[in-house]
Amino acid sequence: MRTLLGRSAEQALLSGLVARVTESGGALVIRGAAGIGKSALAAEAVVQAKAAGAKVLSVTGSESEQNFPYAGLHQLLHPVRKGIDALPGSQREALRIALCLADGDIPDLYLVGMAALNLLSDTGTPLLLLAEDAHWLDQASADVLAFVARRLDSEPVVLIATVRDGVPSQLDAELPSLHVEPLSPATSSALLDEVAPTLEPAVRERLLSEAAGNPLALTELPATLQADSLLKATVPLNTRLERAFGARLSALPAETRRRLLFAALGGDSGPGVPISTDVLAPAVKAGLIELQAGGLTFRHHLVRSAIVQAATVGERQAAHQALAQELVKDPERRAWHLAAAAQGADEGIAGALVEAAERAQYRGGVGAAIAGLEEAARLSETAELRADRLLRAADLSVEAGRSDLVERLLAEASRETLSFQHRARATWIRSSFDDGLVDDTAGPIELAKLARSVYEDGDLDLAMRILWGAGMRCFWAEPGPEARQHLLDVADSLPLDEHDPRLIAILAYVAPIERGKAVAAGLMELAGQTGGDPEVERFLGSAALQIGAFELAARFSASAAAGLRAQGRLGLLARALAVHACSATRLGNLDVALPAAEEAARLAKETHQIFMYGFALSAQAEIAALRGQYAEAAELIAEAEQVALAAGARPILATVQLARGLSALGEGRHADAFADLHRVFDLTEPSYQLALRCYLIADLTEAAIRCGQEDAAREIIRRLEKDAQQTGSPSLHIGLRYARAALASDDDAEKLFLAALSGDLTGWPLERGRLHLAFGEWLRRHRRAAESRVHLRAARETFDALGLIPWSERARSELRAAGETSPRRTPDAREQLTPHELSIAQLAAEGLTNREIGQRLYLSHRTVSTHLHRIFPKLGITSRADLPAVLRNSPG
Repeated sequence: MRTLLGRSAEQALLSGLVARVTESGGALVIRGAAGIGKSALAAEAVVQAKAAGAKVLSVTGSESEQNFPYAGLHQLLHPVRKGIDALPGSQREALRIALCLADGDIPDLYLVGMAALNLLSDTGTPLLLLAEDAHWLDQASADVLAFVARRLDSEPVVLIATVRDGVPSQLDAELPSLHVEPLSPATSSALLDEVAPTLEPAVRERLLSEAAGNPLALTELPATLQADSLLKATVPLNTRLERAFGARLSALPAETRRRLLFAALGGDSGPGVPISTDVLAPAVKAGLIELQAGGLTFRHHLVRSAIVQAATVGERQAAHQALAQELVKDPERRAWHLAAAAQGADEGIAGALVEAAERAQYRGGVGAAIAGLEEAARLSETAELRADRLLRAADLSVEAGRSDLVERLLAEASRETLSFQHRARATWIRSSFDDGLVDDTAGPIELAKLARSVYEDGDLDLAMRILWGAGMRCFWAEPGPEARQHLLDVADSLPLDEHDPRLIAILAYVAPIERGKAVAAGLMELAGQTGGDPEVERFLGSAALQIGAFELAARFSASAAAGLRAQGRLGLLARALAVHACSATRLGNLDVALPAAEEAARLAKETHQIFMYGFALSAQAEIAALRGQYAEAAELIAEAEQVALAAGARPILATVQLARGLSALGEGRHADAFADLHRVFDLTEPSYQLALRCYLIADLTEAAIRCGQEDAAREIIRRLEKDAQQTGSPSLHIGLRYARAALASDDDAEKLFLAALSGDLTGWPLERGRLHLAFGEWLRRHRRAAESRVHLRAARETFDALGLIPWSERARSELRAAGETSPRRTPDAREQLTPHELSIAQLAAEGLTNREIGQRLYLSHRTVSTHLHRIFPKLGITSRADLPAVLRNSPG
């Protein structure tokens, strides 16, 4: 094959990938300039895959299809569509809605992705997925393919995509890539000699120079040389190739050119336009297209663009108008063709585009909805409608994570005369990215005033959205007491029920101390009354975390995670899991916290939530420190801190300092531990966080006692005692009871330890174990060894059960000093597993099937099976039937 000359290295890499199609899969993006040979390499991969017994599913991106959500996915999955009916219910409905096979609620993109993955996995045959010109796929299809590609390691499925240099693509950003370089001079010369052996030497040398190793240029330009005029023009190679194809086009009959223009603008042969072999035969002969049973195919995408470029504006508009007339039953495509045919503002067409955008959004095609609203704005007849549509597009761009689009759309909207409501929406939209951490256009006070004005203007819902955004800034940053009070004043002025979940969450973020009792009362009132709404439960879980009600936070966030998981809302699921992980860690339930934190980090990264990713990493670091995995904790701390420092993300920095302090305590570096933890209580430090500092009291106290900083700790405790009078925070009060006892004089310590232990610590095993350990140590130091052993034994058993190895070893050491030997700790089988494996093992132990586990964790059932077969040898078992006993009998 001519176009594969000099491509032995690339062929070898592709062969290695395709060879995996019958075992474990993979993905590769082939990137390069137009005409460089990407399609030739992909075609060779197809030949090899078919020889290996694989089925090939393909899709070709098209500029004319970019604004139609899931158009590419529909093309790819069409041959296997019968398998949709066998998918689990929610996945089946999501995929049917996405592919316009059914009506229903907006499907979450990740649920569609999971459905596509399972559909492909269940075909029962190895698959090669080929996405040509993937940079022109509609955004929804590209996102789904990226989702699938990240989960192919255990599937007999290989994905290969081709992407042109200089054009952004979701696939290229996330997957391994192969850049196809120009041919070497020797190979270029050999190819040209094969294609055009009779060229004049001067022309040959000039063509070799201008082609610069591009195979398409070397094979196509010689056939169209006219006194080497194409070579004399100093224009880009793509343009010269288009002109070369255009030169062939100009010699074709008018009707042939018209049919080709229809196909170039409308996709395939153009809707409603039958393929006429006689009419198109000249184009086949000219080497511009190929005719197949399903329609025509352009030999190269540059042929398509050459046809469009060769037509006049009038010809293009007439073709779009004619295509629109044929698309009465396809209103979305019809609206876009009418827009392309429009010669100026046209409210009728603009309205049709808005409807098309709403339908696209309804099917989960946010990217297509944004494009539709922007085009509708261009055709709007009034400034008010134009601004409204631009702002709607900008709002959706926030949801899509496209800050570049947000800035451009807001800048365009600002050129109009905006109403107050429009200005308010623009301010809110601009401050919505990354919870306001990277935006400095409006601070909390400005947002508070804006929320009040918006409410007074009659829009309570927008006022609450603005207030929620301002409240989130109080979590991620420290706005100061004046700003917090402004926000409270506005929240108090809104006509909301005191048990409104949004209000409870806002109060928890803005004033976790002053309104702590009201928030706690609201949370208790709403526990069990959320109606199963996962978004409401997520709000409540976040609120509970802010006031240190970790039991409630764990309960709400676990329920929220289950609901969000079922809905496929992975962005919000990452947030709920992060809250669950933090809450479970503080309670000492590391078996729950560990997989939750790992999944939160993985999903936050996948959904491009960089600060939530950092927060989940910091939770993982805290868990590693508690388990005595100090090297791993240090790596996680470094990565989390890198995420947080530039933006000053305080919750991440505070948790990082906690993880550092716990590591230092475990390694006996008590002065370092105190210094690390003290920073969270220092207003001048970026790691100071109003809410989270209240939950580090016991750790700070222990470090202070062991390095002679008792007075400094007492001063901090004195300030927190005042805070405790305003809030019912369980964590704050438990921590203070520990600190009072540990820092007390010998005369008072015993009664304070007993008072602390008499509190309700049923759901707080870590804190109960910590109290037993500290009291046991105090008793042993006061020569009451027999009494100390009771408490030290309880501490050892607690820490063994929780998997806190450094803590249980400390208890064992104290017991030895008190005259009692301890049995050696039996290694916990679960410690052999990664967090991801632990999550799968726990679900399998509960009796879930591989498919059900896959639905929970957004993996295919084949991937779950692969993980289980790695888990069994680690645990010394041979089947899933042994899992419950092994996990139940582990010391943890």
